[in-house]
Amino acid sequence: MATVPALDKPPVVLADPPAVRPRNGWRKYWHLYAAISPFYLLFIAFGLIPVGFSLYLSFHRWDGLGSMEWAGLSQYQYLVSDSDFWSSIGNTIIIWALATFPMIFLAMVTAVMLNAAVRFKNVYRFAYFLPNVTSVVAIAIVFGSVFSTNFGLVNALLQAAGLDQVAWLNTPWGIKVAIATLMTWQWVGYNAIIFLAGLQTIPSELYEAARMDGAGPLQTFFRITLPLLRPTLLFVLVVSTVTGLQSFTEAQVLLQNTSNDSTFSGGPDHAGRTMVLYFFQQTFDNNDFGYGAAVAWGIFLVVVIFSIINWRLVQRRDED
Repeated sequence: MATVPALDKPPVVLADPPAVRPRNGWRKYWHLYAAISPFYLLFIAFGLIPVGFSLYLSFHRWDGLGSMEWAGLSQYQYLVSDSDFWSSIGNTIIIWALATFPMIFLAMVTAVMLNAAVRFKNVYRFAYFLPNVTSVVAIAIVFGSVFSTNFGLVNALLQAAGLDQVAWLNTPWGIKVAIATLMTWQWVGYNAIIFLAGLQTIPSELYEAARMDGAGPLQTFFRITLPLLRPTLLFVLVVSTVTGLQSFTEAQVLLQNTSNDSTFSGGPDHAGRTMVLYFFQQTFDNNDFGYGAAVAWGIFLVVVIFSIINWRLVQRRDED
């Protein structure tokens, strides 16, 4: 009689041991949380709460002293149709374009020169970075003298070249050029240091291989340096967009004595009235804090849109 072989027993599956929870939880690390808490407390008190209050305020009418009056979306409806706000956007974009593109070009050229093997390299780096840490008010006062109509250095050079004087701070395009020149001078050194950091990450073997293949300086720059600097260029462009579209001190100090209309009027014909200047004008000259808050959120939206556009343009070129 044939015997039936015994069946193997199924393997026993052991359950995972229960997770051991640390005793006391976060209390064990309370001193670490206490060490970093000042930053978050200050951020909540001076960052998050003011931002939330400004959003709440934009739906009300308030002169800063009396009681608030609910306005709903009427502030934003008026903002969309406000010709002065759109004019300030146009002024800001023009000044930003006049300042940003020459600044990026000069910063990149300066970075390439600083990256070369020259003597006193650190001294040059300090000298180029110095304008960025100098008071903007002091810089604006100096540039106000440089672009003065009667005694300015720029008009003196024009006269020496046999050209007519230009009323830089009294004509629309002269105002924009003066503000843009100030912003360019202020930020060239800072962005040159950023580009220099990007240049130093490029392997030197690529340049040696390009020279062995007979590539010249221009071919090396456009075929090696510029493509590998695109992430750095994107960073510089986005930061320049955010800072340029929020320009305030430059126009305010340069033009505060050129018009009797308002402290924040932006000079004759409001040619230098940027978005932030318009925000200050509505808030502190007109005491309309509710509409000023709506203008502030409009500025935020414009900055976000332009930052996204710049980011997409650089990213698309990188993908191509």
